[in-house]
Amino acid sequence: MAAGAPEIALAFVRRFQRMVFGIAIAVVGDPQLAEDIAQQTFERAWRHAQVYDSRRGSVKTWLGTITHNLAIDAVRARKATPVSSEDLDTLLGIVTRTPEQWALADEAASRIRAAVAGLPREQARAAVMAGIYGMTARQISEFEGIPLGTAKTRIRTAMGKLRTVLEPERADHD
Repeated sequence: MAAGAPEIALAFVRRFQRMVFGIAIAVVGDPQLAEDIAQQTFERAWRHAQVYDSRRGSVKTWLGTITHNLAIDAVRARKATPVSSEDLDTLLGIVTRTPEQWALADEAASRIRAAVAGLPREQARAAVMAGIYGMTARQISEFEGIPLGTAKTRIRTAMGKLRTVLEPERADHD
């Protein structure tokens, strides 16, 4: 690769692309940014191939280090930047939800979390799998290793208890 042979570079990228992308996505959590970092990693490896020293580590370790450093740099660069007070009013006007709406949503989420935490463990798991993860009773049954009827009963019982706990609060807010 240090000699600049394109076919060797292509084989090199194909061999290590999953590892490089995997490190990048693990650090940044954004697939598009991870792709950019992977590209930068291979570009840097191409430019600096002649300085690679096998006594200091394997190619895999060398590429992993390059990827990790680039990903950390990208995360640091993406940190929030301060907004001027003049721009803040404009930005708040663009946001569809008001701070009050966000606060009410956070409050509702806290009430729901507390209600779920008050359920027996099996019912809480079934309610979360069905309500949050969108799993069917059959999927819950298979995942938990329980009969289908048991999964349905856990979901129904949990939802009934949650409704009982949360309905009075909902009626207070209407």
